[in-house]
Amino acid sequence: MQAERGRAWVPWLVTVLVVLLAGGVLYLAHRGSTQAQAQAEEARKAADEATARARDAEAARKQLEEKYTALETEHAKLSSEKEQLSTEKEQLSQTVQEQEAELAKLKDTYDDLQDKMKAEIAEGAIKLSQAKGRIQVDLVDKVLFDSGDASISKRGQEVLKRLGGVLAKVDDKAIQVSGHTDDSPPSQKLQATFPTNWELSVARAVNVVRFLEEQGGVRSRRMIAAGYGETRPVSANATPQGRARNRRIEVLLIPELPAKKAALKTARDTR
Repeated sequence: MQAERGRAWVPWLVTVLVVLLAGGVLYLAHRGSTQAQAQAEEARKAADEATARARDAEAARKQLEEKYTALETEHAKLSSEKEQLSTEKEQLSQTVQEQEAELAKLKDTYDDLQDKMKAEIAEGAIKLSQAKGRIQVDLVDKVLFDSGDASISKRGQEVLKRLGGVLAKVDDKAIQVSGHTDDSPPSQKLQATFPTNWELSVARAVNVVRFLEEQGGVRSRRMIAAGYGETRPVSANATPQGRARNRRIEVLLIPELPAKKAALKTARDTR
């Protein structure tokens, strides 16, 4: 009887054990699932953080590249500006040297004219002046011409030969020879040849240019002849002294324009 009772509890015990075992299995399974979810969540967070770090790193890389490119551009710009400044410095230095050489040549020409014309300068027949890279020689008409005449006198020829000896050495200036008169019209004896002071002033300038070329050795391509008549007085015509000053020949040495200077240099080099 007791044996039968003992056997009756076995199924219940088995059931309880099965239930307990199933519960343990379920508990362990639930616990494992929770841990797996936690691990998965941690992995997801780690992946998100890695992605964020990678994104930040890419942004930082791009920013560094942009800064590097900007620095390269700035460096290239500074190098270009430095090269340009160096070129401008060289050009300025060359310009200064050329100007100094120009002034030195101008002074030599001026001193040479003073030496060759010192007698006429001393007596007031010739006035020599220098300004703004130009040299001007004013010769009163009585030094070169007889009264009311356009032909060069013997004394005038001697003066112009000395003047030509200086001008022939000038190779970087245009030489303008201009004739000027006072406001008195040519005498009746001369009016057949020179109806007005225009004709007289032009004829005198042309004769001086021809003499400087033919007897003074001055290159014709450097010279210009002009006549201004009575239109550019340097003194009032109210007195004999004023009219005498206005009757003159002006010889003006003018710096050549760069383009013309280059053309003349080319012509000299190809001769």
